Amino acid sequence: MQPPRLRTIVLTAVTVVIVLTCIRLGFWQLDRLRGRKAANAGIAAAQAAAPRPLPVLLAGTSDPTSLRFRSTLATGIYDPAHEVLLYGRSSVEGEPGDQVLTPLRMADGTGLVVDRGWIPLDQGVPVTGGAAAPTGTVTVAGVLFPPSPVQRITKVDLGQIGAQLPYPIVPVYLLLQTQRPSQQGALPELPPFPPITNGPHLSYALQWFSFATIAIVGYVVLLRRDRRDEVAAVAPPRGEEV
Repeated sequence: MQPPRLRTIVLTAVTVVIVLTCIRLGFWQLDRLRGRKAANAGIAAAQAAAPRPLPVLLAGTSDPTSLRFRSTLATGIYDPAHEVLLYGRSSVEGEPGDQVLTPLRMADGTGLVVDRGWIPLDQGVPVTGGAAAPTGTVTVAGVLFPPSPVQRITKVDLGQIGAQLPYPIVPVYLLLQTQRPSQQGALPELPPFPPITNGPHLSYALQWFSFATIAIVGYVVLLRRDRRDEVAAVAPPRGEEV
């Protein structure tokens, strides 16, 4: 067993390291929370801006990805021959299925990938029936989103989609909200807007701070026990005269 003084030194050092680490991680989570709140404020500000035609928005920036979360309008002709299914998406009721990504060929020859919404698993591309893309000139309204690069189409990878198209596409896609003319049937089910939350950072921060508190309390308890044992070790046996 370690000598009492050495044991106290080791216990203090270990406790200090644990407490400082937990506190640092707690403040790190608070920093992430502030970053998430700032990002959410930017998203809210972008959504609050009045919808503007996509060509106007594109003409006003050298970085089209900066238009993410902006509401916009675009007019063109759907290209169902190059539709892509976004696998593994559920309906509002939780039914498994996919979402349909359909390029919209605009007047300048560029394409805009439009997330037209959810369809059941038994559908293929190009989508047929009432869920088929409207023919002729269509005006769509929705919110622009940045791409999500992955190795397979489980997220919107505009690089992979664009490589299959015979025309260039803008580097943001549209989450459809309305279109004219409208769908003939009830499908595709319009995609829901992703929820904007602050994430779990506050709860994680509180957990780290609570770990630091537990370490301090445990340190005090162990220190008192060691001191009580030291006193008991040097005290004379009961009934024995000093």
